[in-house]
Amino acid sequence: MNAPVLRVDDLSVEFATREGAVRAVRNVGLEVFAGRTLALLGESGSGKSVTAQAVMGLLDTPPARITSGSIMFEGTDLVTAAERVRRQVNGEGVAMVFQDALSALNPVYTVGHQISELLRVRRKMSRSAARARAVELMERVRIPAAARRVDDYPHQFSGGMRQRIMIALAVALNPRVLIADEPTTALDVTVQAQIMELLTELQRENGMGMVLITHDLGVVAEVADDVTVMYAGRIVERGSVEELFEHAAHPYTRGLLRSMPRTDREDDELWAIPGAPPSPVLTPKGCAFHPRCDIAIDLCRSEQPGLEVIAAGRTSACHLRAEVFDGRA
Repeated sequence: MNAPVLRVDDLSVEFATREGAVRAVRNVGLEVFAGRTLALLGESGSGKSVTAQAVMGLLDTPPARITSGSIMFEGTDLVTAAERVRRQVNGEGVAMVFQDALSALNPVYTVGHQISELLRVRRKMSRSAARARAVELMERVRIPAAARRVDDYPHQFSGGMRQRIMIALAVALNPRVLIADEPTTALDVTVQAQIMELLTELQRENGMGMVLITHDLGVVAEVADDVTVMYAGRIVERGSVEELFEHAAHPYTRGLLRSMPRTDREDDELWAIPGAPPSPVLTPKGCAFHPRCDIAIDLCRSEQPGLEVIAAGRTSACHLRAEVFDGRA
């Protein structure tokens, strides 16, 4: 396998609050390869979006602060890079599709203006050429009557169409890596499938690496190549999508898989992981998952497990990783 386009090592992010420093991301490491999709999977509050915002340089400082780690893109550490370099990488090197397209788009400008302005500033296109390219991009993301709708405002589009506009903006500069942060949130099932199909098509066309942030296991199974599972700001498991779905090596991953609705079993009710994710202000001692874990032992309550290799291409942060992986626990 070739070298990763984007590599994150030992990344930690904390937020200053009245209660003290809150560690939202703890020692996270990621590798994104050209043409492959890495899914960041976990419940709300697990640190997925904060990790993505750190990669994009979108954290408000203060209160946020990167306390350790590096974010390497083609030999450049984006954590220490000058602002000029960071601006150049954003959009052309790494781009992002946000959860809420209505909030991300500027309501006072037409969608065509927002796309063409990006092209005029970054590609030095003329006004007419940028407008023509904006129409092409809108057509590529399957917006009907793009030549007419280029002059419409964000509020005149449906949720699914606004997300297509966001995708057009994200791929306008042909980035090497695309981060999609819950790109199908609040969309109906049919539109969700269309958006994910569009993203995978664009990835294949452009050879991009993609980071898909989601809590939807169905989407992960459909489009991901590799999966990184996060809980309470930490990575708890990594592996290929096939191996992880076949043999989970962490109780949290196993719980997520067990809670997924299945058509091949006749359970009377859906199963759910008991309890709720911990507050980042009051993370439990030891393994953060132990209050919800049905196989926790005393060691889990006192010592944080490291992320260790369990098999080729598989890592797990669990004191009982071997037993979970083999199905003995």
